[in-house]
Amino acid sequence: MAKKPVKYWLVDAFTESPFKGNPAAVCLLDEERDEKWLQAVACEFNISETCYLTRIAESESPANSTNASSNPRFHLRWFTPVFEVKLCGHATLAAAHTLFSSGLVASNIVEFVTLSGVLTAKKIPDISIACASDLENVLEGAPIVEIKRTTIGDDLLVEVTSGKSVIELKPQFDAIVKCPGRGIIVTAVAPSDSGFDFYSRFFCPKAGINEDPVCGSAHCALASYWSKKLGKLDFNAYQASSRGGVLNIHVDEQSQRVLLRGKAIKVMEGCITV
Repeated sequence: MAKKPVKYWLVDAFTESPFKGNPAAVCLLDEERDEKWLQAVACEFNISETCYLTRIAESESPANSTNASSNPRFHLRWFTPVFEVKLCGHATLAAAHTLFSSGLVASNIVEFVTLSGVLTAKKIPDISIACASDLENVLEGAPIVEIKRTTIGDDLLVEVTSGKSVIELKPQFDAIVKCPGRGIIVTAVAPSDSGFDFYSRFFCPKAGINEDPVCGSAHCALASYWSKKLGKLDFNAYQASSRGGVLNIHVDEQSQRVLLRGKAIKVMEGCITV
């Protein structure tokens, strides 16, 4: 029996301009697909993340469950062209934007059941919500201030001396592959006249993504880092990739959560027929 066509959308996240920000493919599944198919589709799209949404019926949540919610819920999975990941911020924003803008949910809140737990996205006006010397050689001589190992994504977070250094550095991807952890986040305080608190770039060739255009999960780690360093909880951040992207971030100390806010724009939609 032929499989039903799978509707998909291509969404640029953390931007309000097409062909900027970070692209993600959002696929809406009506029936189960095996992981080989999910990975093959992600490889076919060949962008940093392809995500899959499957609606959770109300009947799947026990009425007496302490975790019961009246908000619409979806299973959400994320795949790079190479493998499945446990968390992806920009594809979560893209998924939420798709659900809200396409009328697939009537609520202004949607919950995603993921490998990293339940993530909540909320629609608000005009915006959708949804993370040393050898390294200097790897980063082409960018002067390093501090190096940290993140617990989110198991990345190396490297602070350099200026936003200009972040923009101008030329990473050596062959060397980055040999570094420990998933990838390298490079960051610095933004120029005082930029309107931003910090700049960053994220390199992850091990996941098949030499440079991630705008990475939500990396900004969860960046928010925690800069919150301690700058003594503040709210940030306007810029990921200085060639596409560029803007994130508004709040660190909730009480719940130990990072809230990411950003805009998104749909640039394509269609059906997968195999």
